[in-house]
Amino acid sequence: MRFLRSRTTPSRVAAITAACLLFWISTPAMAMKIQSVKSPGGIEAWLVEEHSVPLFAMHFAFEGGSSQDPEGKPGVAHFITAMLDEGAGELTSTQFQEQMEEFVLRMSFDAGKDSFYGTFQALSENRDKATDLLRLALTRPRFEEQAVERIKKQLLSSLAFEAKSPDNVAAKEWYATAFPGHPYGRPMKGTPESVGQIGKQDLETYHKRVFARDTLKVAVVGDIDAATLAAMLDKVFGALPAKASLTAVPTVAPAAGQTKVIDMNVPQSVVQFGLKAVPRKDKEFVPAFVLNHILGGGGFSSRLMEEVREKRGLAYSVYSYVQPFARTAIFGGGVATKNESIEESLDVIRSELKRMAEQGPTPEELAGAKSYLTGSYALRFDTSPKIAGQLLAIQIEDLGIGFIDQRNAQIDAVTMEDVRRVAKLLLQPDNMIVTVVGRPAGNTAKALPTAAQGQPKKG
Repeated sequence: MRFLRSRTTPSRVAAITAACLLFWISTPAMAMKIQSVKSPGGIEAWLVEEHSVPLFAMHFAFEGGSSQDPEGKPGVAHFITAMLDEGAGELTSTQFQEQMEEFVLRMSFDAGKDSFYGTFQALSENRDKATDLLRLALTRPRFEEQAVERIKKQLLSSLAFEAKSPDNVAAKEWYATAFPGHPYGRPMKGTPESVGQIGKQDLETYHKRVFARDTLKVAVVGDIDAATLAAMLDKVFGALPAKASLTAVPTVAPAAGQTKVIDMNVPQSVVQFGLKAVPRKDKEFVPAFVLNHILGGGGFSSRLMEEVREKRGLAYSVYSYVQPFARTAIFGGGVATKNESIEESLDVIRSELKRMAEQGPTPEELAGAKSYLTGSYALRFDTSPKIAGQLLAIQIEDLGIGFIDQRNAQIDAVTMEDVRRVAKLLLQPDNMIVTVVGRPAGNTAKALPTAAQGQPKKG
């Protein structure tokens, strides 16, 4: 992401940004008025107006992401995230960057497994010029050969760096192990071999298939009214194809009960672990969300942190999370510790999952989790970009425009019976998928298959 400035002075941009932050910090999330705006061309967006600061933020997404990478060429979606501001329409890469600087805008792109994301911020006085650049980037990217080769070198360099990171290797290997033969199992950033083969035609084909109006979700926050936004939506997105041409992605469950050790000469081993979870709209998701906070998502107040770090001093950090995707859902987590402590750390984690499944949390743990999760929710809405991001996520997950007002009540309604039921359903340590990167001592190293071939070694 680039934040470039020219005619507007740095001090002015800083003052405007600071004012924007102060406004949103002092405004309760529940006080926001969310409007559904539809353009003359039928493009819908959610809007929160705030006219006291001359700035607006837009977040948007197309269904697709890395799951739409062509077979045998993972990394195309990620490649495009770096190419959309590298020249568009009649503007070369250099000219495009100069105009981004002149009109003081932020534009960035990202690819998840299920969606291709964009974020955009601009000053109100530059709205027309700035959004015209966004229109060109989305509808008429040039994908110039020279820029493709330059970005390819940067991406290959990044992959080489990440191949030496135990955390990155562990996460990549976890998904490959959990979802073999499925798009979710492919590396989102690709491999050196696949990225090296990606060319202009691959980028153009992905762009034509994925960037379309029927899967588009948009959220806008700031100094813009509904009528102006409606016209802007057609201007920015109206030239895109009406319908995407997406490859079907099958629903999948993580493969159960597998452990893999990847040899890397590092003083600390890194572990990623995970299990099957429930989809976002499943009635058990909110209890699972509360359960996760108690078990490993609550920082120093969580069970895993207490048992692994505080009581035994096995690791500096241990955590868990619940991650729903469009075609699956996982309960995952991680820990990093010295090689000789990996086996004991995993034993403690499995033991705590089993204990939670059998006994559930204490009343104090449940009350504390609900209090924190409801009380901290407003922190997700303390800046305009955060608000836009939250509104976009709610749209993608199809939770409804009133979700913000309903969310805390859903958390408060979770009972001890709900959490115990979900704990028994999800927390099955024997089904845990584990990847270990390092040189763990003990039975973890001796008894398990390795994936050392082709993996980098330090030292």
